[in-house]
Amino acid sequence: MLNKHITLKHLFIKEKQCIGLQFNQDKVIQALIKELPNPKWSNEFNMVYILNNKPNISLIFEKFKGVAWVNCNYFFKERKLNSDNKITDVSWFRDRAVKKDFRTCPEEFLEKLELKKYSDSTVKNYVHSFETFINYYEDRELFSINENDIRVYLQKLIKENRSNSYINMSINAIKFYYEMVLGMPNRFYSIERPRKEIKLPKVLSKEEIISIINLTNNIKHKCIISLLYSSGLRRNELLNLKIRDVDSKRMVIRVEQAKGNKDRYTVLNKSVLLDLRTYFKVYRPKTYLFESPIPGNKYSSSSVLQIVTKSAKKAGVYQKVTPHMLRHSFATHLLESGTDIRYIQLLLGHNSTKTTEIYTHVATSSFTEIKDLLS
Repeated sequence: MLNKHITLKHLFIKEKQCIGLQFNQDKVIQALIKELPNPKWSNEFNMVYILNNKPNISLIFEKFKGVAWVNCNYFFKERKLNSDNKITDVSWFRDRAVKKDFRTCPEEFLEKLELKKYSDSTVKNYVHSFETFINYYEDRELFSINENDIRVYLQKLIKENRSNSYINMSINAIKFYYEMVLGMPNRFYSIERPRKEIKLPKVLSKEEIISIINLTNNIKHKCIISLLYSSGLRRNELLNLKIRDVDSKRMVIRVEQAKGNKDRYTVLNKSVLLDLRTYFKVYRPKTYLFESPIPGNKYSSSSVLQIVTKSAKKAGVYQKVTPHMLRHSFATHLLESGTDIRYIQLLLGHNSTKTTEIYTHVATSSFTEIKDLLS
């Protein structure tokens, strides 16, 4: 087994693609590197580099064969296609009206998003984030932008009090272009990311939710709020539900191609089923369970938010209520009632119980055994 190894990294130096060679100090490796075509030292990246081309890549493997293991994990890195995803539609980005002199995403950026079959929400976030970035450097050629330029841009976002998730999304979009579109994996591997914020989910009490549902007179609106809570659905999952996804015989709802391209089943409440039957007789949806005024078209995301917000205010709940708070409340109330966290994980569609465990921090049942120090 080889005990020497070299790690290949993508570098961009003086507007040229280069191969970085990272290794522990070793006389044999150093001697072989000197035999490579025009090796140079980078103080910025603290490693030797040579020009990135096919002959040089082949030569590296030839030189170190039987001498050192060549680690390519950072060099040849390709994200798997989301083969089960629905077809990504980016045509509206191409057809939209934009302001004069606004710098839009390169066509190859859109084509790569289509090829990778990213979800619609990811496409929108990536396009928005990358266009904001390239319009900040509107007079610069994209190929010439380096790590320091990106750090300057990220500092700007920090000064604007942008959230950590917004900054991380910007980094992801920028890396997607240079690494996935231009084929330079981990070019910006030393860009620092903000620490992930750990925020507890905001939940409502059962009494508040029941009040919100009971005071919602429109049957369509009532069904929307009831399903978000009683089935723990995300907003997009609710909007993508088709009539066939409601299984009244098994009392389950099939959620197709949810976050992470996963299908799952979640529970269907009996009282919600009765309301859905009343709703169906009145609205007669054609394809989707909840449709826009145009038959066959999905209901809008903004309409769902508006429904939840208005109904909460009507019920006297004056904190800001969002559709996702109903999902958080669903998980928390199940945990408080003694439901095994592994079942809650399956109902929510989480990959691991570690994600679901966040609700143990807000479930009041976690504190019932603690003695009241003032009693």
